[in-house]
Amino acid sequence: MELWIKQRIKILGLITIILVSLQLVNTLTGGFLNHFGILPRSAQGLFGILFSPFLHRDWEHLLSNLPILLILSGLLLTYSVRYYISASTFIILFGGLLVWIFARSAIHIGASGWIFGLWMLLLANAFTRRRVLDFIYAILILLYYGGLASGLLPGDPDISTEGHIAGAVAGLCFALLTRKFTPTNKINTP
Repeated sequence: MELWIKQRIKILGLITIILVSLQLVNTLTGGFLNHFGILPRSAQGLFGILFSPFLHRDWEHLLSNLPILLILSGLLLTYSVRYYISASTFIILFGGLLVWIFARSAIHIGASGWIFGLWMLLLANAFTRRRVLDFIYAILILLYYGGLASGLLPGDPDISTEGHIAGAVAGLCFALLTRKFTPTNKINTP
């Protein structure tokens, strides 16, 4: 197996290990880690910007987020590792800041904002980069995950729709800000 494939598999494995380990600790402590989520407009909540994407309410919440996070991350990793890490960092920080500023007063946790950011970034890349591979990704994503768009509409009060919207906005912003600087043929480089 080529080195660049192994490197990307290690990154996806590391994400899985981190999320599952944190959920295990969270379960054993009765949800104590959830206090490190984003609490809008509070000093404590600022720390949540960094931690909230890695925390989940329960195993069902984690297992509903983890597969799609890994699939979207895997697709974005085909650009380059650096692009994926830059995009994820931007989406987590900018999306989290938007939640901290605009969301309702509740603790916001989960990888959904990150997922919506990656989803929107992959869709936006089809229009900002105009590469055949980006259009293929966009079509596949719309076919398989087009239902994600319903997550942008308010519904269940236990779901952070604000986090979904903030993540999507962050992903779109990253696509627009980096459209001239994104790698074009990095599919086989680390």
